[in-house]
Amino acid sequence: MPNIKSSKKDVISSKIAYEKNKADKSALKTTVKKFDAALVSGDKTAAQAAYVAAVKAVDQAVKKGLLHKNNAARKKSSMTLKLNKLA
Repeated sequence: MPNIKSSKKDVISSKIAYEKNKADKSALKTTVKKFDAALVSGDKTAAQAAYVAAVKAVDQAVKKGLLHKNNAARKKSSMTLKLNKLA
């Protein structure tokens, strides 16, 4: 545990950032899993709606710095291919 006041504040703020990032990543994974579940069900309209939500979540994750832009592009491309295969 640090002794310096600013270091103590750094520990607290990094813990807060860690918890926020963890929650945001969990929400992203949940959204992508909902898209995968909609694909498995075979319902095209539900899959389309889940796709829009998942792509939006991935884009927001890039904006927040949770994902690298190339990683996000790969995820979106993969989801698009899966959705088009359903049609």
